[in-house]
Amino acid sequence: MAYQTLPEALNKFRDSDRRITYLAPQDRSRSISFSDLYARAIGILRYLQDRGIRQGDQLIVLLNNNERFIDAFWACVYGGIIPVPIAVGVSDEQRLKLFRVYEQLPSAFVYTDRPIWHRLRDFAQSRGIAEAYDKMQSRCLLTDNIHDTSQPGDIASVNRDDVAFVQYSSGSTSEPKGIVLTHENILANIHDIVAAARFTRDDVSLSWMPLTHDMGLIGFHLNMLVSEMHHYLMDTEVFIRRPLSWLQAASSERANILCSPNFGYRHFLRVFKKRQFDDTDVDLSHVRLIFNGAEPISASLCEEFLQALEPYGLRRKAMFPVYGLAEATLAVSFPHLDRAVRWQDIDRRSAGVGHTVRHAPGEAHAMRCVSVGHAVGRCEIRIVDREQTPLPDGTIGRILIHGPNVTSGYYLDPGATKAVIDGKGWLETGDLGFMEDGELFITGREKDVLFVNGQNFYAHDLEAVALQSGRLELGKVAVGSYRDEGSDTDKVLVFVLHRGDLGDFATLARDVASYINEHTGAEVSEIVPVSRMLKTTSGKVQRFALVDAYLAGEYDDDLVTLRQLTASVVYDAPVTDVERRLRDICDQALGDIRLGRHDNFFETGASSLKLIEIHEHIEEAFPGCVELMDLFDFPTLAALAEFLERRVSAV
Repeated sequence: MAYQTLPEALNKFRDSDRRITYLAPQDRSRSISFSDLYARAIGILRYLQDRGIRQGDQLIVLLNNNERFIDAFWACVYGGIIPVPIAVGVSDEQRLKLFRVYEQLPSAFVYTDRPIWHRLRDFAQSRGIAEAYDKMQSRCLLTDNIHDTSQPGDIASVNRDDVAFVQYSSGSTSEPKGIVLTHENILANIHDIVAAARFTRDDVSLSWMPLTHDMGLIGFHLNMLVSEMHHYLMDTEVFIRRPLSWLQAASSERANILCSPNFGYRHFLRVFKKRQFDDTDVDLSHVRLIFNGAEPISASLCEEFLQALEPYGLRRKAMFPVYGLAEATLAVSFPHLDRAVRWQDIDRRSAGVGHTVRHAPGEAHAMRCVSVGHAVGRCEIRIVDREQTPLPDGTIGRILIHGPNVTSGYYLDPGATKAVIDGKGWLETGDLGFMEDGELFITGREKDVLFVNGQNFYAHDLEAVALQSGRLELGKVAVGSYRDEGSDTDKVLVFVLHRGDLGDFATLARDVASYINEHTGAEVSEIVPVSRMLKTTSGKVQRFALVDAYLAGEYDDDLVTLRQLTASVVYDAPVTDVERRLRDICDQALGDIRLGRHDNFFETGASSLKLIEIHEHIEEAFPGCVELMDLFDFPTLAALAEFLERRVSAV
């Protein structure tokens, strides 16, 4: 693979017969050639340049539409403009992230569509940041205004060391960090991925991952284009609303390269168990690889998924657990091809840095760690102790990486760069693990990172959000987590210093949990009253000690009382037939949580997947009447029922 830059790669395949197919609902799917992609991109480049964007400027790409996103990305690449993909947020903190990123960039423009831009306007007005919105508006370009792409823009001369794009970290409440990826970083990692996965132009890929995620954009678009592979990009919302359509499309289109993180497999299985496939002709025997990455891999979930799909021909060896991170462009390690998922059960009580792994198959304290294989290509992996001394096989330590795929640092942030990359280019991943016979096993996270329903949350971020509620004081709240045996998601605990009446605390607990959920999307499992906030001698809160005390039952008496107080609350009854149907749907999805007519969905502590489930059931009861985003605009039973009644009467 001799390409030095991304434009060289697309130029090479402009006359290829391979295509990109954008899978969308309601017969809106489109298939375009690589030549069409090129023509569309340089036509949009002309539009950007005519509006004052120059080589080296940054363009925040804020779009849900996959085709428009890809067009804009390649327009930037050909013009030497730096694309900055940002996910279209649905929570307050996600929307605020856009404003934080914009403030960091010295010469940024925003590229979006009118509906998204109007939602941002309303959000900015409601949060008192209209001035920031007005500042951004003067440099906002709307896709709706592009009517002619027949005139090509001026193609820039770009080099392998130039910034190809900037990936922003997923953390939403802290200051976001932009990961710099050069053309060399991307093409080096793609070269190693193609070799390790043995991609060929005869493979066919299909992905529902958002293009703002590195697995979506790099793993299942850039990889596939450089491999001259036909690839299908499914709208993420299609998968969320109808997860079975993912593998139905893989069957009908004979796609043999697929992907999903844990939460996608779980979401698929939850619906699959209820409905199965409508089409009994679904055949997955041709599937070669299903990449499993983007978050810690659950062996039990892999097994459940493989068993469920075995009757449809899915091979057990198709499951492909991998390890990577945005700072590595994408991939760090892959397993050997055509081998079943492997794992080790180790004693979690001796899983700290510097501890020798003690294998504990079948024991009560066993923690199952999945092998994520060997380092890809020229990427190097090193396991070290806290003093950076390399550790032998079978010893748990900090995972460092090095190679041409590894970022040189964070965009315009030398302080953050210096904190994780040493003078020789070794990057601290923040993860812990061990090597065994050349294979990497991940044991946990060095920092307080929580994985909840497919998203990353930082403990200190959630603490900061809790303080923003105005109900708590600095130093009197701590966030921790634990994971039940066999689970693939963390349970979030919020510890609050409280020495008063539990009746008063019950109201505070509900308010804090709902505030965190509304502003971050994280589902809080429990708000725990503690009479003493455990701290080190230097005053640092001991999050793990608090979690250990919780698991040991030290707070059980107060928690039982709190649950009784919460259960005794009387909720107002629905007043219309539509409200009653909505109440039944919510009760089914939320279990013990009961909604009053004017209770906000996002103040229940429900996870994003629970809200997706609610939407799916509403779609079944009222087909085509409610979009997922409408739940954010009409977030109570009463408001949503009124909206639904208007929509139904208009049909």
